[in-house]
Amino acid sequence: MNSAFMTNPEHRPGRTITALAIVLVLYGSTNTWAQNWPQWRGLRGDGSSPGTNIPTQWDGSTGQNIVWKAPIPGEGHSSPIVWEDRIFLTSCLTEQQQRILLCLDKASGQPRWQQTVLTAPLESKHALNSFASGTPATDGQQIFVTFLEPDGRIVPAPNVGSEREITAGRMVVAAYDFTGQQTWLVRPGEFISAHGYCSCPVLFEDKVIINGDHDGDSYLLALDKRTGQTVWKVKRKHGIRSYVTPLLRTIDGRTQLILSGSQHIASYNPADGSLHWEIDGPTEQFVASMVYDGKLLFMTCGYPDYHVMGIDPTGQGNVTASHVKWHVTNARCYVPSPVVLDGFLLVADDRGTGNCFDAATGERYWQARLGNGFSGSLVTANGLSYWTANNGETKVIRPGQELDIAATNPLGENCYSSPAISDGHLLIRGESHLFCIGMSSSK
Repeated sequence: MNSAFMTNPEHRPGRTITALAIVLVLYGSTNTWAQNWPQWRGLRGDGSSPGTNIPTQWDGSTGQNIVWKAPIPGEGHSSPIVWEDRIFLTSCLTEQQQRILLCLDKASGQPRWQQTVLTAPLESKHALNSFASGTPATDGQQIFVTFLEPDGRIVPAPNVGSEREITAGRMVVAAYDFTGQQTWLVRPGEFISAHGYCSCPVLFEDKVIINGDHDGDSYLLALDKRTGQTVWKVKRKHGIRSYVTPLLRTIDGRTQLILSGSQHIASYNPADGSLHWEIDGPTEQFVASMVYDGKLLFMTCGYPDYHVMGIDPTGQGNVTASHVKWHVTNARCYVPSPVVLDGFLLVADDRGTGNCFDAATGERYWQARLGNGFSGSLVTANGLSYWTANNGETKVIRPGQELDIAATNPLGENCYSSPAISDGHLLIRGESHLFCIGMSSSK
């Protein structure tokens, strides 16, 4: 089994067992772990897959190792998720102003059903964002999605360098069963952001947890999976937009919901939203989610300053002065989330540069130009890391003290989402198509 928990020789066995236990409690057996990719960044929320037969070579233009290629209606940067024989994906039909949820057949890519979650005017957003950027999540019974619904107000954009007006709105969260029937829809809080909207649901026990960091009264909340009713809602300390998806881990007997954003890094109890620990700063805006190697948490950000940190997650209260084990500012990373593998922290930056750090010390082993820019996050499988650039080209890299590129693979169209891995296949969403990539081609 190849995962960040198992590969760090300094990990504590007790921590590994309890962290893996979260996965098994939520989703069942380790076989389910290999088959399903039920949320953004996979079953463990860190881009890692236990798969050992993942393709390393393909060509989207020639069809090499392309099992199928399915057109996706509308536009969006959300990533596909997988449960057994189904793929779920969100998109936006911009002319109709419809935000939609799609269900595709995993074997063929053929559509099974399509549902309109929301019809509303399109919100203002950053040029690199989309109207369907939040990746859904599923527990095998329902699919949970979230979008922004403009409420008709036009407000001055907060936290921007140049004055402009933007749309204000509300977060919409909805649940659908596997036949495509809506089971509930709620609007649990306002949302205002000069960059638009993106929030990916995270599931814990009977709760759907949503990050509501925005340019207003920011919050973190949990909804009841059965009804959509708010179970808990906690105020975030600063009203600054961030788009981080929380990471769930059990560490030293505490289940922790960990995220950076809004001028601090924090760990919460997902059962009730109470705070375990927090670290001040180090900057204003965050997008990349955190990863964990069994000993340290790793945070990358941000805007206006760039930081990479290794953090001891065992503290209580404000641990700014005591629990940051290393901190560097030599990687200009913001949007893509990193991976940690075999003692190496691999970090992509938006501009197309890759970085490899010693996970224990923060020493940088190499930095190299690897693409024309990165928006999607990194994934790992079978001891390899996959870096998909904005032009759709994926580099397969073996982690190590020297840069080792195993393969370079063109998709044939631009890509701004993160790959999914399931049953020996890579699923990559391009601008117009969803590609299923396997070891043998079927055109």
